[in-house]
Amino acid sequence: MAAQRVPEREAWSEDLVRSLVEAYRQHRGPLMPILHDLLARCGYVDDRSADLLADGLNLSRAEVYGVITFYRDFRSDPVGTHHVQICRAEACQSVGAETLAADARLRLGVDFGETTADRHVSLDQVFCLGNCALGPSVMVDGRLHGRMTADALDRLVQS
Repeated sequence: MAAQRVPEREAWSEDLVRSLVEAYRQHRGPLMPILHDLLARCGYVDDRSADLLADGLNLSRAEVYGVITFYRDFRSDPVGTHHVQICRAEACQSVGAETLAADARLRLGVDFGETTADRHVSLDQVFCLGNCALGPSVMVDGRLHGRMTADALDRLVQS
């Protein structure tokens, strides 16, 4: 099954962040919903968002930055055309995920949290995709794949 391209995203802007602050301001605990909305719209949370969110929500910059950096999904740079996430939890480790991860990093020439120079692939690690019986598992552009091999992963990324 061929991988799907990451959908076109909205460009990050100060106006976008300010509009999200206004839209969520009356919600209880608005920071997380705003960050999720920003991630869905832009594909990442630009570093400049922290100051705008802190000011708009009357939080310290440290509080906002702490939340952004605590959760791995809130990446600070745009994802590539294809987003590959390799499960590195214990069940997947026991059936070859570490070898798969090492091979993917070598073949792509990037480490976890990085994107290839041509912006074709972003590689990330996750710690459980909930597909333990079919490990090693990967998520490619939001689609789950089990019993993954290095060659099969190459085919997914190239297709």
